[in-house]
Amino acid sequence: MTKGKLIATLTRHIDARRVDEFECVFSVLLAILVAHLIGATNISWAAFAGYMVMRGHVVDTLSRGTLRVVGTVGGGLLALLVTPMLAPHWPFAALALMLVGTASLYAAITAKRAYAWLFFGLTFAMVLFDKIEHPQIALIEFVETRILETVAGTLACMVVSLASGFTLRRYWPASRTAAQQQPGWHPNAFRHAAQGGTALATLIILSAWLHVPALAQSAVTIMAVMLVPVGGIGPSAFRPVNIRILQRFVGCIAGAVLAACFLFTAQGSAAVLVFGTIVGVAIGRHLENGHHAYRYFGMQFTLAILITLVPDSYANVAIAPALERLSGILIGMAVLEPVLILWHVFSPSRTAIGPPPPSEEPGVI
Repeated sequence: MTKGKLIATLTRHIDARRVDEFECVFSVLLAILVAHLIGATNISWAAFAGYMVMRGHVVDTLSRGTLRVVGTVGGGLLALLVTPMLAPHWPFAALALMLVGTASLYAAITAKRAYAWLFFGLTFAMVLFDKIEHPQIALIEFVETRILETVAGTLACMVVSLASGFTLRRYWPASRTAAQQQPGWHPNAFRHAAQGGTALATLIILSAWLHVPALAQSAVTIMAVMLVPVGGIGPSAFRPVNIRILQRFVGCIAGAVLAACFLFTAQGSAAVLVFGTIVGVAIGRHLENGHHAYRYFGMQFTLAILITLVPDSYANVAIAPALERLSGILIGMAVLEPVLILWHVFSPSRTAIGPPPPSEEPGVI
């Protein structure tokens, strides 16, 4: 077989979609390595960033990574400033989270720098909820490691994307992500964001009266599933949000099941866990790159793989993180659903809203 025929045989089944899957696998592996080298403590969060920032075109990856870091730093600094005053007093914490959650969700749906605004609100909520659930944590160290994790994953993703841009993408190029038109003031989007802010405040109130686990995961679930495109928001976004809730739940379970198979097979072997991570990321990205209606399922599948198979130390790996994430999803759903149902039932002009349009970004976390 000639060299040309060999190359043609090897590359016959490679296309831009497969290249994207390769990029994600290498980005996640590099993010894990970088996170360990710079002293981050929550390695799976770095792996999340390494996966989520990746886009086919290098310019989109660089832009997305920069926005994720900026939003994380901004939200972390605000939380560092006000959390000591808010955490001991749940009424003030609930009010602050309603305001910040509503504002960041609205901007994440309508603003030009949407990705930064989303992580501004997410980081603020995660830090505040973690401090409420674990009062003993050192706040400045927690914010610092959250930023380190994001930087580690983002830098890894940028390096892989740049390297691919000079090599693989020369033969299998990707198109730029279409710029989203800014709708200006959008009252339905603001009402939708306010529902998310109300659910976050409700979570604070419940935590003051009951022992609610996985508060930060619940807050992430609320904000993530409410992130529907502005074109899918009418008098009620009940249906598209519930589609995202269902896909988040089922995707997390499916990913956790596969991850558990590798986890129990590994018997402490880091090589098996890394191999499971590679397989899970490749499968999840393949699903995410498929039919638009199931993209969010694929992303949640991958995140369940990462949270289970990417421990802070390969000498101490367990199924507990995946179970905690699942409990956070369930709690977030239980808090958000009544808010959505009440508005949907009592809205004076509700109409049936279909699933998100094909141009929707597949999600953030």
